[in-house]
Amino acid sequence: MDDTSHHLFRYKAWANDQLLTALARLGDNSPITALAIKALSHTYVVDRIFAAHIRREAHAYTSANLSEIPTLEDLSADLRRSDQEYIDYVSTLNHDRLAERIDFTFTDGAVGRMSREEMLMHVVTHGTGHRGQISAVMLLNSVPPAKDGFTTYLHEAQALTRRQAVA
Repeated sequence: MDDTSHHLFRYKAWANDQLLTALARLGDNSPITALAIKALSHTYVVDRIFAAHIRREAHAYTSANLSEIPTLEDLSADLRRSDQEYIDYVSTLNHDRLAERIDFTFTDGAVGRMSREEMLMHVVTHGTGHRGQISAVMLLNSVPPAKDGFTTYLHEAQALTRRQAVA
């Protein structure tokens, strides 16, 4: 198991959960929620496409976007399930499997070749970028964004080992 990948995918799941919880509080009628669903459904599709690539499996996606926009409830369930699948998957990897290069085809027909580790990093950074976009929209609308920083995650997830000594 690669500890870095494991930390990053646990963080990804936690950050998605923080955002999904914040969006649920806004409700389905919020224009912020509608925009967030579009961005998050795109990250979900990309996550699923790369989940297939890293396993050398086919996928049915012809675009990185869904043709029908899901409800926040459905998207939340799908994202949480996908995040858990990645957490479980990275716990099975060793250095050799991470370094393995895989040929695949992007949804636009272009050919690609990336290591499994590069694909996993793409999934993490891609989702981070879109969560950042959603946070910016929240700030522009005077709505506090989810606290989803990696340092916040580490200090919450590992509170006992991250405590600072009291002087």
